[in-house]
Amino acid sequence: MILTKTLLLVVCLFLPLSLFAGETPSPEGAKAYFIDLHDGDNVKSPLLIRFGLTEQMGIAPALADWPDTGHFHLIIDSKTPNPNRPISNRHLHLHKGQTEAIVELKQGRHTLQIVMGDYSHMPHDPPVMSGPVSYTHLTLPTILLV
Repeated sequence: MILTKTLLLVVCLFLPLSLFAGETPSPEGAKAYFIDLHDGDNVKSPLLIRFGLTEQMGIAPALADWPDTGHFHLIIDSKTPNPNRPISNRHLHLHKGQTEAIVELKQGRHTLQIVMGDYSHMPHDPPVMSGPVSYTHLTLPTILLV
């Protein structure tokens, strides 16, 4: 009897979440892109990354469930997130509706990608994202004044 009540409670609590998660539609033709960063660039740290979004869609902070809006997530050196799950906290969440971020990465080659998330950090359907961009971070030599 206790197992049945526990199972019923779990179903009642989590079923509504699964019904609504990931079902936020994206406007047709919406795309995210990097404004100043291009595939193959050589850059210095810290790096200012500015995010762009085509006119079909707007920016809103997380938890704002407004139509045709979302917020940016920056995926660094990782594969594209599963479109059926919330975007992990391992990635940079611009949850306040920010359109730029300063990142500092170690020297070497890195891959970045933008993925838009809805009010609950779920990718839209279909996902609105940039293509992956690879760049090389260069470390400048330190100059000592004697």
